[in-house]
Amino acid sequence: MSTNLRLNGKKGNRMSIEQAVAALRQGEIVGVPTDTLYGLATDPFREDALNAIFELKGRPAGKPLAILVASLEQGMTIAELSDRALDLADLHWPGALTLVLPRLPSAPKWLGHAGRRTVGLRCPDHPVALELLEAYGPLAVTSANLAGNESVLNDLDARDLFGDAVSVYLEGRAKGGQASTIIDLTEPSPLVLRDGPVRDV
Repeated sequence: MSTNLRLNGKKGNRMSIEQAVAALRQGEIVGVPTDTLYGLATDPFREDALNAIFELKGRPAGKPLAILVASLEQGMTIAELSDRALDLADLHWPGALTLVLPRLPSAPKWLGHAGRRTVGLRCPDHPVALELLEAYGPLAVTSANLAGNESVLNDLDARDLFGDAVSVYLEGRAKGGQASTIIDLTEPSPLVLRDGPVRDV
């Protein structure tokens, strides 16, 4: 059941984060500000929760969601990080760089790209997002928009768009307003899949 809450997720306000964590544990969708765009988040280890985000957005099933992490240690539970990946993460995390990496055999098969067995990881540079990730663990996150439409930047606009379909909206605004740079590190040479704020990759 949706808790239908708009909550202040600023550092130190544990109640907001606790409400979001409770919703995520139920497989529900939570709104969270990031450094790039306002996002919709859910538990990546629950296939039903991921399917709910795809359905809510009308997102094509073959377009995987990025996984946000609070640290390299969280990322290493999901993907294999090469020396190149570690160097880029050291330079640009927290920040607007998504790294496409080989998915670990121990990670759920529905994470990332099923055919290529890859997953996109990012550590966001936003205190609310990081606090939630530290409290819950890795999250599958996508921009708060209907597929093919413009993304929103704050909790109020996200609520106008999705209403009670999202259980908790953590208060805040995206700082950047632009989707992250995506670089694929699974090929012989790094391949930029999407241009974004990070250019020196």
